[in-house]
Amino acid sequence: MAKVSDEEFAPYVAGRLSGLAGVRAVTLGGSRATGTHRADSDWDFSVYYRGRFDPGDLRRLGWAGEVFPVGGWGGGVFNGGAWLTVDDRRVDVHYRDLDDVEYHLAQARAGRFRIERLLFHLVGVPTYIVVAELADRVLLHGDLPSPGYPDALRAAAPPRWLTEARMTLDYARRGHAARGHLADTAGAIAGAIACAAHAVLAARGEWITNEKRLIDRAGLRHADAVLAGLRADPAALDRAVSAAHEVITQAT
Repeated sequence: MAKVSDEEFAPYVAGRLSGLAGVRAVTLGGSRATGTHRADSDWDFSVYYRGRFDPGDLRRLGWAGEVFPVGGWGGGVFNGGAWLTVDDRRVDVHYRDLDDVEYHLAQARAGRFRIERLLFHLVGVPTYIVVAELADRVLLHGDLPSPGYPDALRAAAPPRWLTEARMTLDYARRGHAARGHLADTAGAIAGAIACAAHAVLAARGEWITNEKRLIDRAGLRHADAVLAGLRADPAALDRAVSAAHEVITQAT
């Protein structure tokens, strides 16, 4: 088969995915959906299914790569997926259980969420990330809601994230900086800045689906200067923690 063009690629993949048992909708997400991709960016698809979904059906499409079981990414809102190569392109497929997505949509509308640990995410992910995906995607097959940012979530999320940020810094000062622990203090500062960035975006009512542009979108990239030139000296680390506190206070 001749190589599929970029314009035809998403419909081609969606056509194959939509034929899998249980699949009710297919979306394109990530940078390809928002138009912020580079030439070498991967393609992020999500399959929204109702009831039972068998990853074996996806494997039988014959695309090279690794297909994980449902729940194979540690459970939680990211309940599994696949890393594939399709027509010489890197493709990620995410599994989305519609019952679970609808539950978290209702929770977000009520201003409730959890923060779950997830690989590759510095401070974990809020469970409303699956709602953010609904708002920040290209629908290729089926029907899905397109939620706005709930007022209740906009009120509840910023103080939750700011509490995480400030408590992390307070502990870093006592538990790590005072001992001259450079790596521990630097990690805590980075995590606190990421939490503050979540707070900034939530206060604006802006969805975010990953951390790649989180700090930049929140306007906190200048926080890099807090970590520049750090050394394993208690006084220097204490000043860095104070500087991080100031960045957060000014931003929020």
